Amino acid sequence: MECESWLLLSATLAVSLLSYLAAILRRRPAAARRRPPGPRPLPLIGNLLDLRGGNLHHTLARLARAHGAPVMRLDLGLAAAVVISSRDAAAEAFTRHDRLLAARAVPDATRALGFSERSMVWMPSSNPRWKALRGVVAAHVFSPRSLAAARGAREWKARDLVDYLRGRAGEVVAVGEAVYGGVLNLVSSAVCSVDAVDVGAESAQGLREAVEDLVELVAKPNVSDLFPFLRWFDLQGRRRHAARQIEKVFRVLDGIIDRRLAEAKTSMAKQQQGGDFLGTLLELVSMDKITREDVTTILFDVFTAGSDTIAITVEWAMAELLRNPSAMAKLLSEIKATIGGKEIVEEADAANMPYLHAVMKEAMRLHPVAPILLPHQAVEDGVEIGGYAVPKGTTVIFNAWAIMRDPAAWERPDEFVPERFLDGAAVRVDFRGKDYEFIPFGSGRRMCPGVPMAERVVPLILASLLHAFEWRLPDGVPAGKLDVSEKFTTANVMAVPLKAVPVVIS
Repeated sequence: MECESWLLLSATLAVSLLSYLAAILRRRPAAARRRPPGPRPLPLIGNLLDLRGGNLHHTLARLARAHGAPVMRLDLGLAAAVVISSRDAAAEAFTRHDRLLAARAVPDATRALGFSERSMVWMPSSNPRWKALRGVVAAHVFSPRSLAAARGAREWKARDLVDYLRGRAGEVVAVGEAVYGGVLNLVSSAVCSVDAVDVGAESAQGLREAVEDLVELVAKPNVSDLFPFLRWFDLQGRRRHAARQIEKVFRVLDGIIDRRLAEAKTSMAKQQQGGDFLGTLLELVSMDKITREDVTTILFDVFTAGSDTIAITVEWAMAELLRNPSAMAKLLSEIKATIGGKEIVEEADAANMPYLHAVMKEAMRLHPVAPILLPHQAVEDGVEIGGYAVPKGTTVIFNAWAIMRDPAAWERPDEFVPERFLDGAAVRVDFRGKDYEFIPFGSGRRMCPGVPMAERVVPLILASLLHAFEWRLPDGVPAGKLDVSEKFTTANVMAVPLKAVPVVIS
């Protein structure tokens, strides 16, 4: 038995060495002068040790500065990666090579249950199914008409969140947890006409933990990604673990779908079937345009991408406002002038508050939820960025956090200054991915399709919370000492979750 184990280990090491040498030989045709600069890789493991400790987006930015490299190369095991860290390099990549960089570097954990072959997030943009499913979402969830139709549901759920917090007025509240439950129900009500969870209850955090665990599995270093020839073995069990988390989330979503199908047997439900996005999806299933499996996967993509992004952005914005009393006072003055004596905030009100939108943009610029976006992959040779070759198969990482703090694009880039989006050139900067110094949602073909939803919901919730309550930090926490350090695991969250006291305004 001991001899067999030794032979297996020796064979694995031999195959690893041969694969490493083969990878070097494959890379040799590219001229050495065109290889992007970066830290010197070690044999076999490449630059993995250079990425130890701290937040990944901070580490990548530090390495890029150390090597004077807005376009930097890293070797991650046998996989090659290029990191983009400046506005100009990002602009070149997206304007000249968007099509060639529109594939995804697919982490092995997402292959569990065939998920990467079903999800819009991971399918290549050249796949006809990706185009079809993305078209369904664009036309029936995030189109102006669909968003207008669901406006009442979003406003109602924003009021539910306020009511939940009103019941805890005067108490210390974990802002992020409360907002997440409210946003999850806002999205599920707008999309499916049902509440997914009870705000603040364990069901909300349980679902969030399942999603976060899944995303963390994707983000963690995995030997199957670093050494693809070992993928079959799933040595760290990441794919098996991911399968359990995917099943857990799918059970919640399938329960919503099954209840809708059961209700559809009544004549009233049939009349209401097409009244929301889920109804539209089920109609498309009946017309054989998509499958029942597609419905679950689309809901998964919409729920997981939308809820976390919105909730985390609201928490960051609240933290920066509490840390900057002058910005808070300016925003409260705008809200009061716009809302007047009304008890509730409507989307139309929030849309007419320029400083509110400037606060949202500045929170996203300083603390993007996805600081390195989702990695792209070069699908063909011929990509050149900053004069450096990016060979086919290379993973391309856009460090959005570094790009949006690029001193060549922003004055005082590390400070919270919402006014920058009201004056000067930045006033024209929006979320569409064409202003490459501001790409919280990415750019090009793989840009997040949920931008129109976030543009409406973040201001609505933020204005609703500030209109209903005076927010105070817990006793003993001065505004200037509020900890806004970051922790990047599944998303870029606050290292110390925000706790604050909502006080009802008399």
